[in-house]
Amino acid sequence: MSLLKLPEIRADHRLNTAQYDLRPDALERWEPGMRAAAADDSASISIYDSIGDNWEGTGVTSKRISAALRTIGARDLTVNVNSPGGDFFEGVAIYNLLREHKAKVTINVMGIAASAASVITMAGDEILMGEGSFLMIHNAWTVAIGNRHDLAQAAQTLEPFDTAMASLYAKRAGISQADAVALMDKETWIGAEQAVADGFATGLLDSAQVAKDTNASGSRKALALIEASMARAGYSRGARRDALKALFDGTPSAAGENAMPGAGDDVAASLQNLINALQG
Repeated sequence: MSLLKLPEIRADHRLNTAQYDLRPDALERWEPGMRAAAADDSASISIYDSIGDNWEGTGVTSKRISAALRTIGARDLTVNVNSPGGDFFEGVAIYNLLREHKAKVTINVMGIAASAASVITMAGDEILMGEGSFLMIHNAWTVAIGNRHDLAQAAQTLEPFDTAMASLYAKRAGISQADAVALMDKETWIGAEQAVADGFATGLLDSAQVAKDTNASGSRKALALIEASMARAGYSRGARRDALKALFDGTPSAAGENAMPGAGDDVAASLQNLINALQG
């Protein structure tokens, strides 16, 4: 049973047609290797990637979380989070799934819970922050292209979702909605101790519970940065994914944990050069 009565977020159906892309500042601060020190057990879920379906098939989706919850059943649940965010619509769906879980939900923030991942984190009955971890909250962020009418429509589409998120953050932290809106407007990064002090988290994780996986692929972050750079340059989500699939021969695992064996720093350097070229 939930320790705090959390609201359901009912996002307008039209929101799922908008493109909620990864924020570059969140990607810059994301360290993919930050994980739970102990092996995840059968009553835990790991959210260690971007939120929503991505081109290489590693993103965290509501469909995957729903399947995991069915397997776990009505047991106490631990959700380990280290995510730069992503698709806000998927984040809302995952938040609602966790909110409806019949047993206690403990969410451990191992690295960052930014953007859509911060929405998911708010579903915890208990929210524990790892050493050096951060929450990042902001208004819904998207890439919009077109004339002034298109841009005005994009703003109208985002507004009700911002209102719903502000209500959620306010409920969790015990602050006014106006204060929550101000934090979102400022695109606020909240450190572990501050998150506890401000009511966004309930406690701190022991440092022994957090570890850095040195085998986590450095290319995963670089590829996400490339896609974010392409988004800012105006490429649609479909165009970005087609280009990345072509670059890696259309093999979903090419960017995964076992991708490009032995490539190491050379691959990361090459990808960084591509990012710099896209940003130039």
